[in-house]
Amino acid sequence: MTNCATLEDTNRYRERFTGVLASNHFRQQNDLWLSSIGIGTYLGNADEETDARYSEAISRAVSLGGNVIDTAANYRFQRSERSIGKALRGLKQQGFTRGEIVICTKGGYLPFDGAPPRDMRAYVEQAFVRPGIAAFEDFVGGSHCMTPRYLRNQLEQSLRNMELDCVDVYYIHNPESQLGEVSQAEFFARLRSAFESLEAARREGLLKFYGVATWNGFRVPSHAAGYHSLERMIEIAREVGREAHGLRFIQLPFNLGMPEAQTLANQTVGGEPMSTLDAAATLGVTVMSSASIFQGRVARGLPPDLRRTLGSLSTDAQSAIQFVRSAPGICTALVGMSSLEHVAENLELAKTEPLPVEQFMQLFAEG
Repeated sequence: MTNCATLEDTNRYRERFTGVLASNHFRQQNDLWLSSIGIGTYLGNADEETDARYSEAISRAVSLGGNVIDTAANYRFQRSERSIGKALRGLKQQGFTRGEIVICTKGGYLPFDGAPPRDMRAYVEQAFVRPGIAAFEDFVGGSHCMTPRYLRNQLEQSLRNMELDCVDVYYIHNPESQLGEVSQAEFFARLRSAFESLEAARREGLLKFYGVATWNGFRVPSHAAGYHSLERMIEIAREVGREAHGLRFIQLPFNLGMPEAQTLANQTVGGEPMSTLDAAATLGVTVMSSASIFQGRVARGLPPDLRRTLGSLSTDAQSAIQFVRSAPGICTALVGMSSLEHVAENLELAKTEPLPVEQFMQLFAEG
């Protein structure tokens, strides 16, 4: 596939840092080499100053060994995607190729354009209803839609925003949002239609892989209203895309305060109960962690004993990220970074090996 990240290119990126970064900082998943720390672009004001800060932070993160960039159409009203596009132009001038960088985005929520509209209904009517992209009733809760035409529109918009021909991972954003208003049967019918649309986009070369990025879906008990069965999702992907289907990534919150993907056996694969991380590994799905420092809430005031177990690192933020990137089954710890100072602090951790599995599991021994 052209104009996407490739195994050869991401391996070349990895080799740029041979002898500089820890050997286990990069992980090979689904024929890509991905950094164990990636940059997120969720938070921040919708203004030009924040746009510039994100572009600078993204460029610096890639130059220091973080080749995973995560965003979404609705992050800062499309401004985050556009900041990535600017950063990629600068990185090209520095000698980094498109194929070295793994770019992930999401669609599902209303994105707006640069700022919130004064009249929400008028915005939806003008942007989506009149052009025939979606009907008012397609938006669950007034803000979430995952119909095929809407996802295709949002994918194409994201490609324009980032000045790309292909995105490496395209997530349906928080599909559990639909479950508050539709039945499980209707939800899976909608999911199947969405996967069919994304498989078609794969065949056209517009995306390499797809997945679901959730907040609650994979970390609640199986009887909860917003629960997602990863096995069922994979079954649907196989039905529409056969064994070569593109459902190869999921994103979920995982951090010191939200360890459910590791500790809660809420998934079933082949009749065997297991955690989401184990289910993903069994099913060949790469897991990205969002909220790795829980929007700063686990990046300060950590207990001394916990700091020591995590390697007595320089800062609490580094300790929190080390927890995530050391978890068996987590590929990349995504961390929101819009300042060069935070990029330098967080990517310094790339020089340190993740914890051995045995040491990591000591954190759960008493529980």
